[in-house]
Amino acid sequence: MIKWNVGMKIGTGFSLALTILVIIGAVAYRSIGKLTETAGWVAHTQQVLVTLENVLSTMKDAETGQRGYVITGDEKYLAPFRAAQSAIDGEIKALRDLTKDNPNQQRRLDLLEPLASGRDGKFNELQESIDTRRDKGFEAALQIVRTDRGRTIMDEIRKIVKEMEDEENGLLKIRIAEAQASSSNAQLTIVVGTLAAFVLLVVAGFIITRNIAYPLREISATAERIAVGDLSMAIAATDRSDEVGALARTFSRMSDSLKGMAGVAGKIAAGDLRVKVQPQSEKDVLGNAFASMVENLQRLTGELREGVSVLGTSANEISVSTTQLAASASESAAAVSETTTTVEEVRQTAEVASQKARDVSEGAQKAAQISMSGRKSIQDVDAGMNRIRQQMEAIATSMARLNEQSQTIGQIIATVEDLAAQSNLLAVNAAIEAARAGEHGKGFGVVAQEVKSLAEQSRQATNQVRTILSDVQKATATAVLATEQGTKAVEAGARQTELAGESIQVLSESVTEAAQSATQIAASSQQQLVGVDQVATAMESIKQASTQNVASAKQLETAARNLSELGQRLKQLVAQYQV
Repeated sequence: MIKWNVGMKIGTGFSLALTILVIIGAVAYRSIGKLTETAGWVAHTQQVLVTLENVLSTMKDAETGQRGYVITGDEKYLAPFRAAQSAIDGEIKALRDLTKDNPNQQRRLDLLEPLASGRDGKFNELQESIDTRRDKGFEAALQIVRTDRGRTIMDEIRKIVKEMEDEENGLLKIRIAEAQASSSNAQLTIVVGTLAAFVLLVVAGFIITRNIAYPLREISATAERIAVGDLSMAIAATDRSDEVGALARTFSRMSDSLKGMAGVAGKIAAGDLRVKVQPQSEKDVLGNAFASMVENLQRLTGELREGVSVLGTSANEISVSTTQLAASASESAAAVSETTTTVEEVRQTAEVASQKARDVSEGAQKAAQISMSGRKSIQDVDAGMNRIRQQMEAIATSMARLNEQSQTIGQIIATVEDLAAQSNLLAVNAAIEAARAGEHGKGFGVVAQEVKSLAEQSRQATNQVRTILSDVQKATATAVLATEQGTKAVEAGARQTELAGESIQVLSESVTEAAQSATQIAASSQQQLVGVDQVATAMESIKQASTQNVASAKQLETAARNLSELGQRLKQLVAQYQV
């Protein structure tokens, strides 16, 4: 008997549906192929019919051209005839190619071809009438037309074309019917096959859902309850041999195993360590972990009992020792406190001495700065005196140059006086000459009078300039004398400034040495103060350490008592577990 698993059930359902779809596809493909072939033959028949129509149309065009020429005698009416004459052979050849698979049509074409383009055919009859019209005139051509030979040939041609069209139309109806039948068969096959596939898939889906999905849903609900810690759910027993049955049985064993582990955990929580855990297999991680945990708890509980006994004894001994340590720490703390007070007094005294030394050092530094400032001021005064001496020398040089220019101006003034005297003499001579000239010399006399007036003004101006120049020379002489005295005074001041600078230099060096000594004293005092501060800090640290030691001793004493009490409680707790 075949064992149907889940994969086989699903595969069988889908295989049936796939088989139906393949059958539908094959039938549809065959029907579509047949339909395509039929459509090709329909198109072929349509083309044969169109070609037959073209043959008749060509023959009619030839008759039209021939008739027009016979009536009018105009060559332009022969254009349709010539075009038809050129096309008829190609059209008949096309018909032979299209109907080469039809013997009846080939036979009819054998009859049609000589009637159209043969020696006794329609085109020869038309050509004969055209030639007669061209050579003998209208009446001769009309006699040929009245013989009815052309109409008889044309009737035969129409009859043969009609037979060929009737046969092609019959074939067309047959082929259209075949195409419709193929289309109907394809539609029926697709509709029926689709419905059958739909029904089969619905039945297969219902069976698969009922046979697989429902049991899986129950197992999933049980798994969710187990996931949140609810082990009260039970999975019903099943005899199914597929994957769903195997999954149900596996879940049932897992639930039983978890329940067993939960029972073991409950006993351990109640203090019973005498339980025995049996793992499902070597790969049972949870079972092996529980077994190891129980063994470790049993071993640790035994060791803990021994340790608690030792802990109680040690705690008592530590309590006695810490009591003695606390008393010793209190005495040490009192001694350190007295020493710290003494060191603090020494530190304050050293701090006062250091402050005085810093004040002395700052005063010496200020005195040194003042002496340096005085020395710089003397240097500035010396530089100023040098500049004044240079300026006085420049003023003396300028005064000497001014005296020389004054003398030059005196010479110029003497020259101007000579010119004024000569101008006055020239004016007198001109006046005399003007008097001699009489009436004609009046204008010249006026000029002579003006020249004389200018000479007088020049003389007066020269006297004023001489007076001013005399004053300037006197002032210049006085300034030169004052400049010489100022220069001597500046030189004397420069010498005194130099002596004062040397004195201030000596004073500055003395003050600098005193400042350096005061700085060294202050540094020594500062170092002493730092040392005392370090001692005080160390004593303070020792005091704090002593205080902390006292507190630590008290805390240690308390911890020892707590440890002793903890040992007693641990004994009580360990006694609850049964090994």
